[in-house]
Amino acid sequence: MLRVLTLATLFPHAAAPNLGVFVERQTLGLAAHRDIDLRVVAPVGLPPWPLSRHGHYAPLARLPTREPWKGLDVRRPRFLTLPGTAGRFHVPALVRALAPLLADIRRDFPFDVIDAEFFFPDGPAAVALGKALGVPVSIKARGADIHHWGTAPATAAQVIAAGRQADGVLAVSQAMRADMTALGIPAETIRVHHTGVDLDRFAPRDRTGAKAKFGVTGPLVVSVGALIPRKGHDVVIDAVAAIPGASLLIAGAGAARPTLEAKIAALGIGDRVRLLGALPHADLPALIAAADVMALASASEGLANAWVEALACGTPIVITDAGGAREVVTDVAYGRVVAREANAFTRAIGEVLAAPPMQEAVRKGAERFTWSANTDALYAHLRNLVSA
Repeated sequence: MLRVLTLATLFPHAAAPNLGVFVERQTLGLAAHRDIDLRVVAPVGLPPWPLSRHGHYAPLARLPTREPWKGLDVRRPRFLTLPGTAGRFHVPALVRALAPLLADIRRDFPFDVIDAEFFFPDGPAAVALGKALGVPVSIKARGADIHHWGTAPATAAQVIAAGRQADGVLAVSQAMRADMTALGIPAETIRVHHTGVDLDRFAPRDRTGAKAKFGVTGPLVVSVGALIPRKGHDVVIDAVAAIPGASLLIAGAGAARPTLEAKIAALGIGDRVRLLGALPHADLPALIAAADVMALASASEGLANAWVEALACGTPIVITDAGGAREVVTDVAYGRVVAREANAFTRAIGEVLAAPPMQEAVRKGAERFTWSANTDALYAHLRNLVSA
């Protein structure tokens, strides 16, 4: 059996069940492999007391330090985060928190490899711990861990050094691989590892009936993503405002909600545009399958799970040329890749609404992205690191 320690600061918990659901799904798939024994360490960052007992930190402080999670043995150690330091000290704090824990875990579970599921702070910490314990380390790059942490002055050097020192590096798309190479991480060490999608849960439905459940009768555009400027929901709102009779439903939560609410009110489209808040991931298939188009105006991405989930539902996508967009939209039936401008989104959404592709044709775009393929590729990658 290959013994894997998965390290993931992006991992769901009771206070944030949607956090890193893609990491959770990948980990569940790997854990189910016949030749894998796996444990999860999902660190929780907290500021110093008394800040740790207030606001959105309070539910995090109450999380159990160890619990069974969907059949996985999950440890949730705390590590210190210092507000106002731009993440500069996250890695040493994480190493201090994990060193005794991993040594303790190793006594009963002599893991063969550390599988770090985000490049910061997981990656640099995993490299340091792997060296201390004498085990190989793999790090996966997903998006903001490279585009933000890998370029921010306080953390870029740590990210790049980890990429150069890791035994294996994964990227969610060819575009992400190119971005990592541009930062100075050797291209020959980076393997592309695509996400997966549950083709049983995310599947086409009767759109008329599906729309009725959301109180929509005409053309429907859906957007899925955190309410933050990088996701570009304001661009999509402006685009849909210019399409008579079209409705827009946005699933996600975040600090930009008041700004988006103000925009919707100023445009006078509150009857057509709704912010649904953060939906459980289990509720997304019904929403996405109801849509005629899924639109997302991201400034940056790795390879967004929402893109592939939409295609699996038979819903074409209109997205920006971010990350692996052109690796997903490889056929006109799958949608459009356009400029991050409201007019460009209006035109592209209008084109799709005027000549909608067959749901079955759109779904073919997702059939390349299966969780079984994701599991097989990750197993082969980790096995290779241990055998090297």
